[in-house]
Amino acid sequence: MDSNTLPPPEISVRLPETTMLIGADRVLAQSGRSIPVEDPATGQIFAHVPAGGAPEVDQAVRAARRAFEGAAWSRMRPLDRARIIETIARKIEENAQELALLESYDNGKAVHHALAVDVPAAVDIFRYMAGWASKIGGQVNSFSGDGRQYHSYSLREPIGVVGQIVPWNYPLAMAAWKVATALAAGCTIVLKPSEVTPLTALRLAELALEAGLPEGVLNVVTGYGHEAGQALVEHPGVDKIAFTGSTRVGKQIVQTAARDLKRVTLELGGKSPSLIFADADLDKAAIGAALAIFFNSGQVCLAASRLYVERSVFDRVVEGVANAARSFKLGHGRAPDTMLGPLVSRQQQQRVLDYIEQGRQSGAEVITGGGTGPDRGYFVEPTIFANPDPQASIVREEIFGPVLVATPFDDLEEVVRAANDTRYGLAANIWTRDLSRAHLTAQKLQAGTVWINTHGVNDPSAPFGGVKESGWGREVGEEGVLVYTETKTVTALLGD
Repeated sequence: MDSNTLPPPEISVRLPETTMLIGADRVLAQSGRSIPVEDPATGQIFAHVPAGGAPEVDQAVRAARRAFEGAAWSRMRPLDRARIIETIARKIEENAQELALLESYDNGKAVHHALAVDVPAAVDIFRYMAGWASKIGGQVNSFSGDGRQYHSYSLREPIGVVGQIVPWNYPLAMAAWKVATALAAGCTIVLKPSEVTPLTALRLAELALEAGLPEGVLNVVTGYGHEAGQALVEHPGVDKIAFTGSTRVGKQIVQTAARDLKRVTLELGGKSPSLIFADADLDKAAIGAALAIFFNSGQVCLAASRLYVERSVFDRVVEGVANAARSFKLGHGRAPDTMLGPLVSRQQQQRVLDYIEQGRQSGAEVITGGGTGPDRGYFVEPTIFANPDPQASIVREEIFGPVLVATPFDDLEEVVRAANDTRYGLAANIWTRDLSRAHLTAQKLQAGTVWINTHGVNDPSAPFGGVKESGWGREVGEEGVLVYTETKTVTALLGD
């Protein structure tokens, strides 16, 4: 693996207004505190955003409530709401290069990856959800009653003010998934981006206003999770919380939201498996398994960090995955030949390195990687362990970094049992030429999404979420829209 240190490419980034957006106002934190924004490829601080807290959250929730109850949004024709959502999609397209560069500075990922994945994902979800804005309907109920004549129908109404908390691994795409869906349902929003990667959320809000979104419909509060995030979850004026992040924080949100029975959807952690059978196209499967864990430096909730390979081809597949890992160039996100950028922060880098050391201590064999790569920045080499103890931390816990554990299996029942032996259930993938076995295996896996002969392919029409401790509810698709609504039943007596 080529991990030579490269000087940062001389590419300047246009920063958005680095103040919170509440209504149409640019707001600083009342405390006067700010949060440094760091380039993880160099460790250099290049911007600051306000460290908002309870006062700013309260101001934003009140602005969102006014917008929700005001005529400009609540009485807007669904087709006009759709037009605004579609215009946001076009604004993102028009500013794709700028947004991709912001993601690279903020998160560390390669610009060309952001242009190929993150920005198109944001465009697609706004475009898809624009169609839903005019298609959320109700139904007529087949009402028996007491023998008299009734007309009964059910409506889908927007749930109200929603608090949305998004993570740092796909800052723009995850914000877009949540914002576009809530807008299609007719809700208003207080968005809290990660304090580590706040910039594209602020720019997205600017673009939304340019697209004609009424003031107060989308508000962005920057701040730390334990301050601004906690205040958002606790605020009595918030009707729903939508959170993407760690399972630990998701559980805390549930406990807090239970006080006033806020609606909650959670997209949480994962420890997803790759299952490779001997009859698969092994070259494609090896590359697929490598990308399933190492893309975005493993900082993906659906990363397939557990690899199970049929024993007869285990050595061949593991070597193929290792060769792919060694070929992935670590480097600055603005370098055109970079495959893997840095981890998002020094804290995250140290967390991943601690897990790698635990893997070594547990007796697992290191096939490749384990180091930090370039001298500057928060890099970790793609790392593969073979034959780990099934109870080791590298097998049981979400690492959220480029670390893969590989284990052989002998039969279908054994591998399904091993794949399901986890508290998580977000995703899985299966590699085989036997489509009957593929679909039957998919039915047995405890996961919200199962891919066959591929991994990580998402679409705005396909509901995404997990089972077990990987979350509640679904993002995107029809299910993703409907979780931002409440059902109201209306029944009228027509005559005796």
